[in-house]
Amino acid sequence: MTVVSDLKLAEIDLTSGELAGDGYHQRLAEVARAGGEHAWLASSPLAYVVLDRDSAEFFLRSRSTAFPGREIADLFGVTSGRLREQIDANILNQQGDRHRRLRSLVWAAFTPRAADRWRPAMRSFLGRLWGAVEDRHSCDFAAAVARPYPALTIAAVLGAPEADAPRLQVWSSLIQRQFDIQALSTQLAELEQAAVEVYDYVENLLMMRTTQPGDDLLTSLLSAEESGDRLSHAECVNLVLNVIAGGIDTTQAQLGHALRLFAARPDQWAALRNDLSLVPKAVEEVLRFEPITPITARICTEPVEYRGVLFPAGTIVAVCSERGNREQPGGEEFDLTAPRDGRLLTFGAGPHFCLGANLARAELEEALTFLAPRMPGLASGGPAVLGGVEGIYGVESLPLRWT
Repeated sequence: MTVVSDLKLAEIDLTSGELAGDGYHQRLAEVARAGGEHAWLASSPLAYVVLDRDSAEFFLRSRSTAFPGREIADLFGVTSGRLREQIDANILNQQGDRHRRLRSLVWAAFTPRAADRWRPAMRSFLGRLWGAVEDRHSCDFAAAVARPYPALTIAAVLGAPEADAPRLQVWSSLIQRQFDIQALSTQLAELEQAAVEVYDYVENLLMMRTTQPGDDLLTSLLSAEESGDRLSHAECVNLVLNVIAGGIDTTQAQLGHALRLFAARPDQWAALRNDLSLVPKAVEEVLRFEPITPITARICTEPVEYRGVLFPAGTIVAVCSERGNREQPGGEEFDLTAPRDGRLLTFGAGPHFCLGANLARAELEEALTFLAPRMPGLASGGPAVLGGVEGIYGVESLPLRWT
């Protein structure tokens, strides 16, 4: 058994600018090709990078690994305060019985059926946002649609005032950066302030729903019960914060990438416009080809043996969903009509599979169904401004035009 630190591996620095922008796909492919005997694994200053799908699924599903949110926070000195409180309480950082208990209590609020009931609201929001840009035949799609749309949806799902959606969007974007190494080193005060503000906001929102129940997620969480077990107040607060943090920034990024991909491929957009029954496949292809969490981390909580390699306890493994998703015939090509095997890593795998996956899919499906007939001749209106891939791989600006 060879200890992973003794292997001679291809190297890549996940914290450097070499993975910035759309070219990061090529860089990861180069690293995988350079790996030789251990092409499934690469070395980085903070972690070992897992590059193939079987290995990714193994580390995501293993009971001997955990999300290293606390360890990353410690590394950057986030040891107290509201941000640390959120990191400690984040459902991603829960393990074993506690994690299973929380998921079992709230799962009913995140089923496909639960997501579907919000589709009419999604269509209404899209119609309103589209009305502001329709006659211009061009816009910054990120600002005009991709950013406000999921914030409005999450406000509706939570039962929050619609006017609060812009604040929810800002808080989501900032708190999600707890997973971004660059942001933790440069924006810590800003992230802490966002955590303070959103905790106060959620407390007030829950207090309102306690006395004025509604048909929304807040009321569902307050009444969630299984075999006599209920969520505590603190658990309710932190789950709502998880929904705000994880349900807006992620979907806005994925929708932005969807339109960016289609704008560069007019034949694919035409195929979708001509046959809207392809929308579910189009969503899956976007999720596969451009995952907005291209790299996610796990830490070995005990020694892990895999493929003849020993990963000692404390080893951080960076799981590359981008490479795993493309590991199939024609996987390097974006093609919504190609046969795919459905093994996506975009929402994770194993016990921490994303709770909000059904809602995200519904939002993306409604968006493409609405936009495809209304944007003939979709094309780029200028260079897109893309974020880094260390946390959420976002689209900061996306100029588009249509005929």
